[in-house]
Amino acid sequence: MVGPISDEERARFTRRLKLAFVSLVAMSAVLITLQSDAGPLVLLAAGAGGAALGVFLLWAAFPAVTSPGRD
Repeated sequence: MVGPISDEERARFTRRLKLAFVSLVAMSAVLITLQSDAGPLVLLAAGAGGAALGVFLLWAAFPAVTSPGRD
């Protein structure tokens, strides 16, 4: 039988999920910019801006998530 998820596993999964979310938003900005035939510097700026937007959206969606019933 499978035991409960440890705090370390939960933290590792949450970190990976957050990284994947920020990466998705950043890559979306790069792909949209790539369609406009922009130069490499503009693509880099779009990726950085997308990453910043992803971090902001992540912060807005999950400001301080704590598990219910866990002290």
